[in-house]
Amino acid sequence: MADGAEEIEQLYREKIEQLYGEGSHYSLPTENLPSLGARSKRRFKIRRFIVSPYDRRYRAWKNFLVVLVLYSAFVIPFEFGFLEDPARLLSITDNVVNGFFAIDIVLTFFVAFHDRATYLLVDEPKKIAWKYARTWFVFDVVSIIPPDLARNIFPYFLRIYGLFNMLRLWRRVSAFFARLEKDSNFNYFWVRCAELTCVTLFAVHCAGCFYYFLAAHYPDPSRTWMGASMTDFLHQSLWTRYATSIYMSISTLTTVGHGDFHAKNTTEMIFSIFYMLFNLGLKVYVIGHMTNLVLHGTIRTGQFRDTIQAASSFGQRNQLPVHLQDQIIAHLCLKFRTDLEGLQQQETLDSLPKAIQSSISRFKFSSLVDKVYLFRGVSNDLIFQLASEMKAEYFLPQEDVILQHETPTDFYILVTGAVDLLVLENGAEQVVGEAKTGDLCGEIGVLCYRPQLFTVRTKQLSQLLRLNRTTFLNIILANVGDGTIIMNNLLQHLKESTDPVLEGVLLEVENMLARGRMDLTRGGSNLVPTPEESTISNNILQ
Repeated sequence: MADGAEEIEQLYREKIEQLYGEGSHYSLPTENLPSLGARSKRRFKIRRFIVSPYDRRYRAWKNFLVVLVLYSAFVIPFEFGFLEDPARLLSITDNVVNGFFAIDIVLTFFVAFHDRATYLLVDEPKKIAWKYARTWFVFDVVSIIPPDLARNIFPYFLRIYGLFNMLRLWRRVSAFFARLEKDSNFNYFWVRCAELTCVTLFAVHCAGCFYYFLAAHYPDPSRTWMGASMTDFLHQSLWTRYATSIYMSISTLTTVGHGDFHAKNTTEMIFSIFYMLFNLGLKVYVIGHMTNLVLHGTIRTGQFRDTIQAASSFGQRNQLPVHLQDQIIAHLCLKFRTDLEGLQQQETLDSLPKAIQSSISRFKFSSLVDKVYLFRGVSNDLIFQLASEMKAEYFLPQEDVILQHETPTDFYILVTGAVDLLVLENGAEQVVGEAKTGDLCGEIGVLCYRPQLFTVRTKQLSQLLRLNRTTFLNIILANVGDGTIIMNNLLQHLKESTDPVLEGVLLEVENMLARGRMDLTRGGSNLVPTPEESTISNNILQ
């Protein structure tokens, strides 16, 4: 075949277009949901003037807003607690930041979203506007009210600088960390550590600013937590007041005792009560997550050590040979290492639906299966079916894949590495051949219904594709013509071989075919052949 992989891919794409229509953005709806942290490069056909949430320019805009969120997370609580009338430069900066968030509010009305029920990309302007209007629109609008305007139009108790700007932190900061957690480009452990650290520092910073706000706005400054120890705290430098407030906040957070600083009036006591209750949950949250992160990195190692210990005890109790015990331990070590390095795929594949498993197997294995001598000239449908049933396995060097004279239940295709073919003569093993990438192992035993001819032993770390005999024969029964081609390819391979063992197999197979006792289309049964089957057998022999 000219190029099996390209032909398979072309047929697959044609089938997709026949089912869903060419160019339709509903043709592959699952691709609308990118992988964790991925940047989708596929352009979807959406309405004019509607922005895709995966557009590169929109992503850049959201990243820019993250910088403004970090600025707001520190500055807004600070302004709320410490500044009555901020400097002109800071006021201008706040208004500029509010302007960018105002632009984002307008832009959100034109950004498509995914429906949580159907996972389809919704690009209808009315649905976009309604979804935003009943969720975050009010909060976003209130959060961009200029502080100077709020002080002029709202009642006295709401004329606190930066009060309304704090509303944006609820949405923006949580969304920022939620996005980082799902971004596979960043290490999850360090993202979680950074998030927990930032959550703690943010809580300390906000509580410190609020503690100072309570002291600065209390009618009698001497009856406040700060005024009791610093009678002239209102005239102290800004840095001194901020450091003292942070000390008060951390002391309350850690419950180590306040020393000279503690709540003096009812308002401060009430705030301290709620703050310490909040701290109970925060400490449980932080300690629990940190413990989970640390254990997550060590629990697999502990399980591995227990598995090795159990395997060693098993070998000793059953008095297994030393070399066999070493093979067991080596295989378990390989499995542990391949799991860590992401080479073990079967557990991941088994957790997916059958259709997705088949698509992945076709993509990964079709080109290799198509090049195997046994499947030359067969239909693309058969290649698809065989590739879907292949199971990838890893073997260490000097590990037996197939044993001579064992029941032929599986055959293998070598993907990477190399294996030796050995036979036992006069009590000693002799190497009679070698298989490399793309070669088959054990197919003669499976197709000729006889014990395996060779022991297959790896020479280096190897990956093989395993196909079960029963599964293979069931596929052939549904593809009668391909079964004939496969037997013809096997006979041709045996004829070209110079191995005496394979020459004997060739004579036996020809005799069985001549008597009609061997035919893949009948699962290898010994029934009397039909005239049609006899004709097939005679054609093969010719």
